[in-house]
Amino acid sequence: MASTEVPVQAAPPLGPSWKADLVSGFLVFLIALPLCLGIAMASGFPPVAGILTAVVGGVVATWVGSARLTIKGPAAGLIVIALGAVTELGGADGGGYRRALACIVVAAALQIALALARAGKLGDFFPSSVVHGMLAAIGIIIFSKQIHVLLGVAPAAKEPLHLLAEIPASLSRLNPEIALIGALSLAILFGWPAVAARFRWAKRVPAPLLVLAVSMPLAYLFDLEHEHTYTFSITHHDYTVGPKFLVNLPGNLLKAVALPDFSQITSSVSIKYVVMFTLVGSIESLLSAKAIDALDPQKRRSDLDKDLLATGVGNLIAGLIGGLPMISEIVRSSANIGYGARSRLSNFFHGLFLLLFVAFAPGLIHRIPLAALAAMLTFTGIRLASPKEFMHTLRIGKEQLVILATTTVVTLATDLLVGVAVGIVVKMLIHLLNGTPVKSLFRPEIEEVVLGERVTLRVKHAAVFSNYLGLKRRVEAHPDARVIAIDLSSARVVDHTVMTNLHDLRAALESEGKKLDLVGLDALHQLSAHPLSARKKVLLVSAPSR
Repeated sequence: MASTEVPVQAAPPLGPSWKADLVSGFLVFLIALPLCLGIAMASGFPPVAGILTAVVGGVVATWVGSARLTIKGPAAGLIVIALGAVTELGGADGGGYRRALACIVVAAALQIALALARAGKLGDFFPSSVVHGMLAAIGIIIFSKQIHVLLGVAPAAKEPLHLLAEIPASLSRLNPEIALIGALSLAILFGWPAVAARFRWAKRVPAPLLVLAVSMPLAYLFDLEHEHTYTFSITHHDYTVGPKFLVNLPGNLLKAVALPDFSQITSSVSIKYVVMFTLVGSIESLLSAKAIDALDPQKRRSDLDKDLLATGVGNLIAGLIGGLPMISEIVRSSANIGYGARSRLSNFFHGLFLLLFVAFAPGLIHRIPLAALAAMLTFTGIRLASPKEFMHTLRIGKEQLVILATTTVVTLATDLLVGVAVGIVVKMLIHLLNGTPVKSLFRPEIEEVVLGERVTLRVKHAAVFSNYLGLKRRVEAHPDARVIAIDLSSARVVDHTVMTNLHDLRAALESEGKKLDLVGLDALHQLSAHPLSARKKVLLVSAPSR
């Protein structure tokens, strides 16, 4: 066993599960359609760009080696990067969209190179508190921008904190008809889970589909297809509505294809966004694939290198034809499992349904009000930055909350790369304060004892996120061992990331008929009551003798 990952076996073109995958793919398509449109518009891309990406992610990436039950497509987590690229690369000629496509293409090539270099293990490196802090910041940014669209108001501010401060002003001058569509859509998204919890049939009805079922008739009732002015009796003010509040799509799918502009690809701004697309997109996709593997009823494990390769190939094609970057998207993938998907065919069918719908019914998409899409993104933003995430992190440990909060605040004040880098530095500083030697930050010191089919790895000094890959390599170096014991009694620090990764590694080895023992944890003090909290050795100082 050169790796603890089980090689992915290609499913037959139409296996015995195809009917279940067809149903699941159709239901996920209903969720993906409005989300793809909304994510594209929030990213500064044409609405159809999100559809193009999901089509490529389903119809093409599925067969490259995508993880079995993941749905590939545009994700809210990349909105901030895509919008930043379009804005900063816009220039006087407004060509930011096509220059952003060039960044996506180069980033895709880097993802392919990372996959060929077997960099799927990067999913084990980044601390969860840093990733959650990054996602919380993204959620706040999405909310700060989309709440104004939901209200039918164009804000004057551009930066997230200024946009948040402008919310009261937007509430005071909201467009009543547009705000009604947005508010009802938001109420459905928040309220439908409670209905689904009580009624079995409701679990198979996607909330975004209900949003469309309510918002599109309202858009027709308010005659948003024709620009006109109306007077609201309560405020006695006149308001203007029209097609600008509806999704705008080209009549022909071929007209949606846009070619990248590589004229500024060597500029510092382009390089920054290439790195962002590569780093954040790869991390999010790998973490999502790992999370979906944990939800797989059959407990199958994906080859993360192949999944990263599929993501890179998909992004390369999407970038070349005008699409957004894609990842293995967690929300749609979770729904895919909930709807009974059994193989990667569900991802293929979801992409195929999107292709057919956009090709033959673009007029229906044009009737979708932007306020409904803004409500979906506002809902997503609130969930990403939910106080529950902060409370959950606090339960794991106070130091984890410090890292999450620092990453969030710095990301809001600067950008994603700086926020993630500062979060990682803060985590390392905490490890140093807790007694981790500098030399052990990146390279674990391990003593190895082999007795027959049992291997004991005694970790000295520290087992932390930045040296975990070295520890994992030592485990993988013993493919014939039936029992691997990791002795942590001599470690001064064992962090939450390592505890989580070892927990996942134990489950993976058990699925192969092997056993992973964690020894010596009793010698360390837990930093919280959470079973996977960080641990450190408390040095007892004896009182001086009299």
